[in-house]
Order: sequence, then structure tokens, then C-alpha cells
Amino acid sequence: MPNRLANEKSLYLRQHADNPVDWYPWGEEAFRVAREQDKPILLSIGYSSCHWCHVMEHECFENPEIAKIQNELFVNIKVDREERPDLDELYMNALQAMTGSGGWPLNVFLTPDGKPFYGGTYFPPEDRGQLPAWPRVLVAVAQAYRERREEVERAADDLVQYLRQQTRPPLTPNSLREQFLDEAARNLVPHYDRVHGGFGDAPKFPSPFQLEFLLRTYRRAGAPRALEMVLQSLTAMARGGIHDQIGGGFHRYAVDEAWLVPHFEKMLYDNALLARLYTHAALASGASWCREVAEDTLTYLLREMRGSHGAFFSAQDADSEGGEGAYYVWTPEEIEAVLGPDEARLVCRFFGVTSRGNFEGKSILHIPEDPATVAAEFGLSLDELHERIRAARAKLYAARSQRPAPARDEKVIVAWNGLAIRAFAEAATAFDRPDYATVAAEAAEFIRTHLWDGTTLRHVWEDGEARFPGFLDDYADLMNGLLSLYEATFDPSWVAWARKLADAVLDRFLDPEAGDFYDTPVDGERLIVRPKTFVDQGTPSGNGAAAEALLRLGTLLGERQYLDHATRVLERYAQIAVEHPIACGQLLVAMDFALGQPFEIAIVGDPADARTRALLRVVFSAYLPNRVVALRRPEDDLAPTIVPLLADRTALDGMPTAYVCRQFVCQRPVTDPTELAAQLGVAVPDN
Repeated sequence: MPNRLANEKSLYLRQHADNPVDWYPWGEEAFRVAREQDKPILLSIGYSSCHWCHVMEHECFENPEIAKIQNELFVNIKVDREERPDLDELYMNALQAMTGSGGWPLNVFLTPDGKPFYGGTYFPPEDRGQLPAWPRVLVAVAQAYRERREEVERAADDLVQYLRQQTRPPLTPNSLREQFLDEAARNLVPHYDRVHGGFGDAPKFPSPFQLEFLLRTYRRAGAPRALEMVLQSLTAMARGGIHDQIGGGFHRYAVDEAWLVPHFEKMLYDNALLARLYTHAALASGASWCREVAEDTLTYLLREMRGSHGAFFSAQDADSEGGEGAYYVWTPEEIEAVLGPDEARLVCRFFGVTSRGNFEGKSILHIPEDPATVAAEFGLSLDELHERIRAARAKLYAARSQRPAPARDEKVIVAWNGLAIRAFAEAATAFDRPDYATVAAEAAEFIRTHLWDGTTLRHVWEDGEARFPGFLDDYADLMNGLLSLYEATFDPSWVAWARKLADAVLDRFLDPEAGDFYDTPVDGERLIVRPKTFVDQGTPSGNGAAAEALLRLGTLLGERQYLDHATRVLERYAQIAVEHPIACGQLLVAMDFALGQPFEIAIVGDPADARTRALLRVVFSAYLPNRVVALRRPEDDLAPTIVPLLADRTALDGMPTAYVCRQFVCQRPVTDPTELAAQLGVAVPDN
């Protein structure tokens, strides 16, 4: 018989609807029952594409005997972390304070008033190595709550006090100085994997914020080693098993340091961030393969993660019929059945497919050797090799599509769609792909229609319903997406909306004493602690994203209040970001913008005019991360009222004209692309 989760919107919660555990969704009913029955609460947090969440469900939550223990001793609450990132952040911080580590599934035990006192992640059904059996944990925790209540409550109160202090760390604000950026870049170097690229050991995450910061370091300081680190990392990821070599897109992370074996779930945010990073690397380096990976990743999002409504879904599962990764792995015989023996021999060699395999007897496709080596071995030119691999990929993709596919979580999350809007919009300008701008605009329009009431955002849209008040990252990531979308379309309505979002951030999320921002709105649900983040997870930190968005908007509009609020955030966290760049990449990206004297570029001209497009190509074909761009069409009197940078800008002698300013001081207007390139310090594009 289904439990209370059967009618929930969340796919993750519905996945647990047939558990014998008497699950409650998060809400007052569960806490009331806990108080009335004087039981502790088991809060279990996960998400639909989480492999170990599925494992623990199958091993423990579907076990009637274990479920009986849970039901007798606890009030059990299930939460989808993608619906409630505030709860996930709060209780993950609590777990990390208690144990020094975290992860999902996140299982935390609470007093009936929501205070955490014990927790962990995955627990097996029986003792396994250093992991205690879940039934033993349940009994011990319940016994401690029953017999040592005063000790438990004192520990819970102490932990809550610690969590509150963490939202107001004793930091001394520092005036921003360029040397901070140099020091942060140096502090990244010891974390860098010189053999495989990326940062740290296994498990290996893509780290897009740190790589973006290194790209900016290359641009700002002319540091060739910074670019080398980025390109080595991007090459290794693109050739690794973390990259879906057949279907495009990236899995969430690799369990090994060489990027070979991924955790197979695919997340919208990873792919949006990586597509944007490869786009920027293509501009910074001129490497055509970076553009290919960027476009390949965006194609994956269009094909498999976009709804008919125009917005993007959140995730694809790690598991499918046959187990984790079964959808993605191959044997030589399976490839030969699709391609025939001759072509299979080439493709297996290229993608490292062997009879022995590299994952549970099968092969995760990757590119273990330089393609030039394989081409020479088969007597092919590189172009011939790549053409044959492209044709084989299409056939293998068609064959793979006949397999039972991983489940897709079709919730629409505003923050993650903001990241996707930005990725498509910036690829549209970088690669002169107006079709990408249309995609970004349709996603933004869906959010404006279904998740925005004119003053406030909702966080998620599921099954026809917008739910939960928007969080800081919903506002900040969408603002950044809209500002990039404006540059791809020059529709000033996107800027007008971004301004409303910025005003809402200042009104509803600001901590006036500290000068930074809470994750939850002032009128949101009252939790034991109002969370606040400056550390990146898989997505940019709320404070880092908000700082960048306010800087970009303030520069575009000439609005001092936005610039001042962003600067306060960066000054507050400057020292900790510099000392811990591996955790605070997004703050460093924003700091680079703040210190970079951004170009303010205003263009007057018709975008359909080839002369206007030539000016825009100078701007958009170069890696200029610290700039804003505005355009006024002839006879358009509305745009300057929304974007003051366009005020009093006219076309010289009827010619499309560019105005370049920095810190509101402008150079002479130019009509020639070569002169514009000289003012920006970039090369004139070939095309």
C-alpha cells in the first residue's frame, strides 16, 4: 500500500511511495506527530538520480523488517534536495560539523523541534567493513534519545549554535586588490593534478569555477601556465569516460583520478557550466575542439534534457535496467553487431573497447590515445578518422537508444535553467549561432510565464505547478542568464526583468549587518538556522553568483547601489576566497570582474546590417570576460530608458557606431572594426 509520498510532485519522493517505511513529506504534520509521540525524527535527503540513494532504498527502506524498526522508533521524513536546497544545505552543514564529511543519501536524526544530533550518509543493512548496519544505528540512536535525553538535547543545542555562528563567521572585510587574484591563483596550484588535469584526487569533479578563474587569470595576467592547466583539464575530461562519447554531455564526476569511470548520473547544471567553460576556452585559445565539445554538450541538452515547453529538465539517473551505467557501456561484440567487423575494429581501438573491459566486464568509452596515433595506425588522415568516428557515433547512438533508458527527472529548477540560459546565450554570441539565442529566450520565457508573478520567483515547476519560494541562487543564476541573453538578443525586456530580480534580492535576501545574502527569503519558512552559502558545490554559491550578477547589472546600468552591494560581499569573503580558492571559485570569478575595469560597450546600429554585425563580431569573438555590451537600434527610443549606457549614443554619419567606455570614461566612437579591436586590445576576427 503506498505511503504518504504517493501524491507528491517530486519524482524522488514518489520513488519511495511504495516503501514499507511510513514516510512523511517535510511539513508541520510530521513534526506535530513527533512532538505528540515524543519520538526523534529521521530526516533522509536525496535526489532522483543519486545511485547510492537507490542502493540504500533497495537494501534498507524496501526491507519490511528494517522498515518496522524505523516506523516504531522514529517519525520518518523524506526530502528531495533539489526541491529544498535550503534543507539540504542546513542539514549537510550539520552532518559535516558532526562527522567531517557528507554526501547523499543524507540521513540525519533530529529532535522533534528539528535540531540535528546525529547523522551519516549511506548505511548498509548489515555490518560491512567500517560501516555499521542500519538497524543497529536505528536502535542505538533511539536508545540514546530515550535514555540520555538531556545529553542529546544539549548536543543538539550546541550544534545549532555552531550553525548559527557559521552564517556570521568572524571575518574582517578587506579592500579588494589585484594581488588577491594573483595569490588565489598561486593557492590553486598545489591542488592541481599535473598528470590528469583537474583538482585533487579521486573522486574527481570537473571544477568549472576554478578553471574559469584560471582562464581569467590567463586573460588578466598573460599567464600561459594558467591556460595550459585549463586546456589539459578540458582535454582529459573530453577524452575521459566522464564525457559521454556517444550521446554527448558529461556525467557528474569520476570515481577515479584519471576521469575514466564516472558516476553515471547527468545533471543539467554540470552540462550548462561545462558547455559555457568550453565555449570560453575556445575563445581564449582558438582551439576548435573546445567549440566542438561545447556544441556537442549543448546538442545533448537540446536532445535529451529539454521539454516541449522550452525549459530544461533537471537530471538523468545513474541507473537503468541492468544496473549503474548499463545504458552507457559496450562490448566489442555489441559494437560489431552495429557497425560490422571492419568499422568495429577502428571504433574499438579509438574508444578503448576491449574484451576484458574497464567496468564490470564491459567498456566505458573513452579516448585513451592521441587520435593522430590511431589515424596513422589505420592509414587515415585525421579528417578521415574523425569523419568515420562521427558516422559510427550516430549509429551507436541510434542502437543505444533502443536500450532501456535511465529515468529522467522532469522538474524545472529556476537556478539550473538560469545556468542553461547563460550557456546557450553565450554560445550564441561566441559562435554566431542565433538558434542558440532562441533556445535561451524560450527557456527564459517559460520561467517568466510560469514561475514569476511580477515581483517574486518560485523555485521549481513540477507537473504543471510552480512550487516553493525562490532561493537566492534562483534569482542570481537567472539574473546572470538574462544579462547574457540580452547580449545575444538585445531585447531590453530581459534587462528590465533582471533589474526587478536584483531589487528583490536586495529586499528579500540581504543581511544588512553582514552585507551579504541569505539563501532563503525573509518571508520563507522559518528553520532552526537561516542558511547562507559562499562555498561552491556543484553549482555556484549563492553569494558568489549574486555578486557577479549585481556587478554585471550595475556596470550595464551605471547603478552604484548594485555595485556597492556586490563589493561588500566580495570584501567580506575576500580573505577566505583567496586562502581557499578550491572552495570559492565563483567568488573569485566575481572578484576578477570587480577588479577588471570592465569594458562598457555601446553599439548603435541595426543587427541585421552587416556593418553592425562586423562590430559585434569583434566584441564576441574575443575572450573578454569583463565587459558588458548594449545595442540600440536606429530610431529605438525605448532601449536608452532601460539601459542608460545607450543614452545619447548616435550613429556617426549614419554608420553603425561603437562606443567603448571603462569606469564611465569613454574613448572616441568608432565605426571601423579594426579601430574597435584596437580599443579593446583584441585581434580582428578572420570571418
